[in-house]
Amino acid sequence: MSHVKNTELAEYGRMKIQWVEEFMPALCAIRERFKKEQPFAGKKITMSIHMEAKTAFLALCLAAGGAEVHATGCNPLSTQDDVAAGLDSLGVQTYAVNSVSAEEYRELLVEALSCKPDLIIDDGGDLLDLLSGDYAHLAENIIGGAEETTTGIHRLHARAKAGVLPFPMMNVNDAKCKHYYDNKYGTGQSVWDAIMHTTNLLVAGKTVVIAGYGYCGRGIAMRARGMGANVIVTEIDAIKALEASMDGCMVMPMDQAAPLGDIFITTTGCKDVIVKRHFEVMKDNAFLSNAGHFNVEVNAVELEAMATRVYQRRKDIMGYELPDGRTLNLIGEGRLVNLAAGNGHPAEIMDTSFAVQALSLEYMLKNGKNLSKAVYEVPKAIDDEVSRLKLAGAGLQIDTLTPEQEAYMEGYTV
Repeated sequence: MSHVKNTELAEYGRMKIQWVEEFMPALCAIRERFKKEQPFAGKKITMSIHMEAKTAFLALCLAAGGAEVHATGCNPLSTQDDVAAGLDSLGVQTYAVNSVSAEEYRELLVEALSCKPDLIIDDGGDLLDLLSGDYAHLAENIIGGAEETTTGIHRLHARAKAGVLPFPMMNVNDAKCKHYYDNKYGTGQSVWDAIMHTTNLLVAGKTVVIAGYGYCGRGIAMRARGMGANVIVTEIDAIKALEASMDGCMVMPMDQAAPLGDIFITTTGCKDVIVKRHFEVMKDNAFLSNAGHFNVEVNAVELEAMATRVYQRRKDIMGYELPDGRTLNLIGEGRLVNLAAGNGHPAEIMDTSFAVQALSLEYMLKNGKNLSKAVYEVPKAIDDEVSRLKLAGAGLQIDTLTPEQEAYMEGYTV
């Protein structure tokens, strides 16, 4: 039995899904092949991804391939209730409601898994956590699955190393067509879209502190510099820190950056990146936000304990007034800011990521029973297919090597 907030929102949800479809040519091409070949016929798929329009279209593509799809969110604040209602009205059983409690969120995940799926798509590892623990009995039919976040992949590798991964999983996050575009260009745009829309304030001239210089951090820094911000990067990796410096960013520890920043954005996937000692020295009206999957990078518990007053200042912005009169602003509860306070990545970006997801799930269906319980990299053939589909959809062409050039590149004398 589906579980959405308000079925009367379905019409606008369907409109949003139809809008993104127009800008996702690679996934459209895969959907057409799935319709003809029906690779998922008779199979059940549970997917836990941020419940918004692009995700809904992925679910519909899998359903077009014959799957019985059960969809839920992966973050209590990222679900768009109109999209959840719209997707449910289109035949995908949907279990997603915005702003639920932690317990209610867990119950929605369990509802989505109660079908005992054959395949899963996870985002952050919450499904796998349930299937490895109290709800292991719901995993009895699972062939394998796919995970698309840095945080989720960390959790997968930890389970695999400990020998407790219950079934094979595909590392979609590290596919070239995912992290090159999604993490860098998608995050770079959508994080700033959310912050700018939520605050309605200028970026130019401000000092932006970005914790972590992986692909997400690079994208956020690139856009910040382009809008005229002064960018500081904090890192634990010397190579990434050196790259940030060569890209024109200042590099320093968070203890040094804390008094300087106007806007803070964490992108590490780790916990306690910004904590009490940093809050104690920040500027009045500094903004705190997180672009990592879980709300543990900015320690909001310590911030609240310090505050003499906590109050809502704007939609998705909570003010924390400190004893000395300063106020610090937390955006989107410290959850994934581009979805908790925004619309997520652009449709053109998620086209490549979700195309990789769809093809990885097809691969897992065909091969999963012969794979050990480990984490697998996306085959190069899938990356290549998605990139070709994306180029074709954009009306772009590339060169090809002549036989003589191929021989030369292989080391033969021509």
